[in-house]
Amino acid sequence: MGKMLSKIFGNKEMRILMLGLDAAGKTTILYKLKLGQSVTTIPTVGFNVETVTYKNVRFNVWDVGGQDKIRPLWRHYYTGTQGLIFVVDCADRDRIDEARQELHRIINDREMRDAIILIFANKQDLPDAMKPHEIQEKLEKNVTTKSKNIKPYFEV
Repeated sequence: MGKMLSKIFGNKEMRILMLGLDAAGKTTILYKLKLGQSVTTIPTVGFNVETVTYKNVRFNVWDVGGQDKIRPLWRHYYTGTQGLIFVVDCADRDRIDEARQELHRIINDREMRDAIILIFANKQDLPDAMKPHEIQEKLEKNVTTKSKNIKPYFEV
């Protein structure tokens, strides 16, 4: 049955952008999705691109470095992006406002107005990590978005 549906509807491709501050865990998440296991990573300078297939959908995931000097380049990756995974380090209380500012900058860019947004609250297993409702509250503070299609999503 699945093969028949694939033949009828064909395979779909989606361009996904994975962004967040440096050391949030973007590359680790990408390779966990791709390989099904954790791998040792180094800070991403530039980007990593991997294809992750789920059922009949091929997700082309662009993991872009999150260092402050790289962030102004993020906008060059927006064109054609259908989904954004914004990764937040739940244990990094000192930089949650910085993460909020970057998220707001992204969602207010006209190239991202139709993108589906997933907020990935990472590192919840660490001591003193913020809970998903805390992350949501801090990221939604002073939200001003030009797009009605973007709805932040938080998952426990």
